[in-house]
Amino acid sequence: MTADPGTPTATYRLQLQPAFPFAAAERAVPYLASLGVSHLHLSPVLEAVPGSGHGYDVVDHSTVRAELGGEEGLRALARTARAHGLGLIVDIVPNHMAAPAPERLNAPLWEVLRDGPESPYARWFDIDWQAQGGKVLLPVLGGPLGEEWERLRVADGVLRYYDHAFPLRPGTEGLPLAALLDAQWYRLGWWRLARTELNYRRFFTISELIAVRVEDPEVFDATHATLLELIRDGIVDGLRIDHPDGLADPEGYLRRLDRAVRTATGEASDQEGGGGRWTVVEKILARDERLPTTWPVAGTTGYDALHHIDGLFVDPDGLAKLTARYRAFAAPPADLGGDWPATVRRAAREVVTHELAAEVARLTRTASRICAADPRLRDHAPWALRTAIRELLVRLPVYRPYASVGGPPATDADAVMLRSAAADARGAFTVEQEARVVRVVRDAALGRLGDGPDHRDFCARFAQTAAALRAKSVEDTAFYRYTPLLSAAEVGGDPGRPAVAPEEFHAFAARRSRDWPATGTVLSTHDTKRSADARARLAALTECPGWWARTVEELTRSAPGPDPHLAWTAWQTALALGHGDAARLVPAVLKGVREAGLRTTWTEQNAAYEEEVSAFLEAGPCAADPSVWAAIGAELDGPARANALGAALLQLTMPGVPDLYMGTEHLYTALVDPDNRRPPEFGGEPEARGVSAEKLLLTRAALRLRRERPKWFGPGSGYAPLTAEGPSAAHCVAFVRADAGSEGGGGGGGGAVTVVTRLSRRLTEAGGWGATRLPLPAGRWRDLLTGRTAEGSEALDELLSGLPVALLVRS
Repeated sequence: MTADPGTPTATYRLQLQPAFPFAAAERAVPYLASLGVSHLHLSPVLEAVPGSGHGYDVVDHSTVRAELGGEEGLRALARTARAHGLGLIVDIVPNHMAAPAPERLNAPLWEVLRDGPESPYARWFDIDWQAQGGKVLLPVLGGPLGEEWERLRVADGVLRYYDHAFPLRPGTEGLPLAALLDAQWYRLGWWRLARTELNYRRFFTISELIAVRVEDPEVFDATHATLLELIRDGIVDGLRIDHPDGLADPEGYLRRLDRAVRTATGEASDQEGGGGRWTVVEKILARDERLPTTWPVAGTTGYDALHHIDGLFVDPDGLAKLTARYRAFAAPPADLGGDWPATVRRAAREVVTHELAAEVARLTRTASRICAADPRLRDHAPWALRTAIRELLVRLPVYRPYASVGGPPATDADAVMLRSAAADARGAFTVEQEARVVRVVRDAALGRLGDGPDHRDFCARFAQTAAALRAKSVEDTAFYRYTPLLSAAEVGGDPGRPAVAPEEFHAFAARRSRDWPATGTVLSTHDTKRSADARARLAALTECPGWWARTVEELTRSAPGPDPHLAWTAWQTALALGHGDAARLVPAVLKGVREAGLRTTWTEQNAAYEEEVSAFLEAGPCAADPSVWAAIGAELDGPARANALGAALLQLTMPGVPDLYMGTEHLYTALVDPDNRRPPEFGGEPEARGVSAEKLLLTRAALRLRRERPKWFGPGSGYAPLTAEGPSAAHCVAFVRADAGSEGGGGGGGGAVTVVTRLSRRLTEAGGWGATRLPLPAGRWRDLLTGRTAEGSEALDELLSGLPVALLVRS
């Protein structure tokens, strides 16, 4: 068997790091091949900051990371993978690089810091040289410059500060320190200045990650040469594109990448999107948002699938009751966790005003220049432009609009979205004439005011800032404030409306089958707040909201938390793990309270409060009597099992290419990073018992079926819902996958049927399946998980008597 350079049947994600390098991945290949995946999916492989546990902080695009084994290690992994029928998918990071310490690790950045805007590398980075007196602000000092003065020294031809080593502008080495600092192309500043003074674009609000201008053809070529060589040599078979919404022109970048890949593989043609290699983008779609059809990609990485799968296992009525009990217990103000839309809006205002103040300031400067250059747009004051920019940004319901100056116009959906936001934003102004500035900012964001450099800059930066705002305000703030059900606060999710009806799921799946049949699907990733199996336990709470509220009330009587909101959140976090492991629970909850920013933050840490949080966790969830966890298990283990197995089978058989995160073929409970990035252990075939053994059985069966029958699941395959009949039909989700030519699995052709139980506790309370039956397509069917046979209209109490799921094929 050889790996197919086209569409994978399934991928397996490995988080590479010094503790798990290429050689460790190579040793795992036989086991992973036996699971049934077609490709390994590797985290970034290019040279990164030494010791990095993730690899997204690239410092050298020309070199494969030495700590992982270098290029020879990667090529050895590819050879072993190929010998076992596997290909390699690689994660790439076009949006940013590390601004490391010492700075010399990033050679292009070093050159810019030494030579300034005249450096040939100045075009690499998105630096606003018109700000900060033509210098790059480097917010690296632990305090104001005056307090750190004595820690700065010149040695060996560089300026040193702790681990930092900065280049010196030629001819300045012998100057006194004050004159030497003033003579450089950079300004060393207190780290707190980044919030308001930074003049280079960064990844979200992380100043240690400086944005790269891959829209420049020379920068693209330099940063992709090694990658394209690996593709040309058959080492890399597909790509995952990290954070495309950070790019100035995502579609333009993807088209350039597509052409470059097809050229490297000798498959160049005039048809964009043809040939090339399987590529997916980490695009976070809102519930009703659609991926642009003009992008030459196979689809997204799959967070939209995660949301639709998870939502099937949320009881909407139970969620409403759980939310009411949460509000009664935690008593959060509406805009600080009591109401989802209000919480999102407040978080967005906080982030756009504080964390992204520098980005808004840059947009304001650019907008002011646009207005000054056009007599018809003059007399809009900077404060008015700044207000209009903020008010538009906080009202966008998606990551960003897609518009460009001189390129394809914004889609109708984006134009309507910005018009709606602008109409609402006018209310922020008291004087009607001043409110007209909103229209100016709206048109600039849509690329409609002109085609000069400032027009292009504003249009791109507005969209990039919108993406950063959405990520920081929703995923990194509001998700941690609004916590009635933690499993709903997941990447790509909608905590205000997480439940998904079977009809909505089927419509989503059918649309993917038609429009994006090779798109990705995920349940757990290195970025999910909680793994799929942890969320499966949490989702079960919507089936017993009263019991959970009473349980939390009882548990906090003996060990009250610093505040009820923290207690509610902490106990759910412990529940997701299934036990109180202090080494994992304390860091995760502390990260959560800092992200929430209610009583402590990353930049203004409240040490006393954080000590209270740690003490509560150690005295409460982490010290709970085993009988507490036994009682919780008695209530939730059954529903959690049905949810975990059901979600796994849906992901593995619905339209799209499933990506399994390392370890998730077994029962896998993990919290937010770094907990979910622990090095995996592949010591032969791990011993599995209980639900873990059932999940491994299910995973192997589905993956091997996909590999053996790609026409049933890949591009060109069909998808058809199956509807159960009887009193408990709403608890069954079923569909048939088959070659599109076999009419949905009917007739005498092949095909597979997926059957999943949802809301299993409610099902039990209603008396079980009873007379509920599932009409199957014609023929005799066999369950790959139990060996049971079925045909015609099958009784669900018999079909699902051993497991809450079934995977049927024609026998």
